[in-house]
Amino acid sequence: MSDFVLAPIVDGPDFTRTGLNLADGSLGAEVTSVTDEFFAPRARLLNPEPARFYPDRFDDHGKWMDGWETRRRRTVGHDFCVIRLAMPGLLSGVDFDTSFFTGNFPPAAALEACWSPQGEPGEAAEWVEILPAQVLGGNQHHFHAIAAAGPWTHLRLHIYPDGGMARLRVYGRPHCDWSQVDTSQPVDLLALAHGGDQVAWSDAHYGEPRKLLRPGRGVNMGDGWETRRRREPGNDWCILQLGRPGDISSVTVDTAHFKGNFPARCSIQAAHVERATRPSLIAQSQFWPVLLAEQPLTADAIHDFVVDVALGPITHVRFNIIPDGGVSRLRLWGTPRP
Repeated sequence: MSDFVLAPIVDGPDFTRTGLNLADGSLGAEVTSVTDEFFAPRARLLNPEPARFYPDRFDDHGKWMDGWETRRRRTVGHDFCVIRLAMPGLLSGVDFDTSFFTGNFPPAAALEACWSPQGEPGEAAEWVEILPAQVLGGNQHHFHAIAAAGPWTHLRLHIYPDGGMARLRVYGRPHCDWSQVDTSQPVDLLALAHGGDQVAWSDAHYGEPRKLLRPGRGVNMGDGWETRRRREPGNDWCILQLGRPGDISSVTVDTAHFKGNFPARCSIQAAHVERATRPSLIAQSQFWPVLLAEQPLTADAIHDFVVDVALGPITHVRFNIIPDGGVSRLRLWGTPRP
C-alpha cells in the first residue's frame, strides 16, 4: 500500500497544453534566491512532477511538505523568491499550485519579470509586474493568463505574506536570440532552446514528442516520446517545427533507455511551410519529400545519419517511427537561414 498521496492531474487552459513549462527544474530552471525556506526548500517548487503528500512524514522543522514553504511571518512585509527560467521565453500563463497546502497556503501571490540575459539581476534590474496579486485558495490550481509576454529571463514570485506553494509552472515558448548563436558549426535546429516545438502526433500515450527536443540525453525511459503498442496496420509519427528555417546536413536519433520498446526503423519527411494550421500540416505531411530514408534502429543507442538529399531550407519535419515505440531525443543538425 502506498505511503503517499499524489496530487491529481488537472485539465488546465489551452496555454498549459500548447506552452512549455519554462519553470521546469529538470530543464534547468532554478530558484536563485529566497527570503525564507524554513519549512520546505526552494528546489521543490520547480519539480515538474505532481506534488506528493506523506501523511506521517516530519523532519526537524516540522511537517514535510512537497513545495516551497516559509515560516510564519511575525514582522511587516512578505516573502518572495527569484527564479531563473530554464531558457529565455515569451510567457502565456501561470499555474500557482497549492496542492496539499490547506492551512498554510499564502492568501495571495503575484509575479514580476525582468530581462537579464547576462546573469542574475542586480539591484538596478528593471522588474515589470506581469501578474498583479491574485487570491489563492488551499489545495488547488490557480491558472492565470499572462499578457506581458516578454521575452523574460527571470521571475520574482511574491507570496503575501508567507506560507507555502507546491509548484510554480510558467508556460510559454522559448525565445532564441539568433545573433548570439554560433552558426559557424551545425546547429540543432529542433532544440527547445532554439525555438523548436511539437505540432501534432499520432499517439503520445507514454510521453509527448516535445521531450524529443529537450537538452542532453534522456534520464530514464519516461524522458522521451513513446507511443502505445500498435495493434493495427501503419506506423506512428509526429510533426515538429524547427526553431528557424534551415538546411539539414545530419540527423541524430537517440533511443536511450528504450531497450524492449524502441522502433524497428525510422524515417523523416520535411518541407518548407509558410502558412498552415495543425490540421492542414497533418494532411500535407503525408506527401512531403523524404529527408531521411528508412533507417534501422537499435536499443539504447545514439544513431547518427548523414543527410544526402538537398531539399533546401525546411521549417517542419514529420518523424516516422515504424511501427511504434519510444525515442529519447531527435536532433536536426544544419545551417539556419534568415
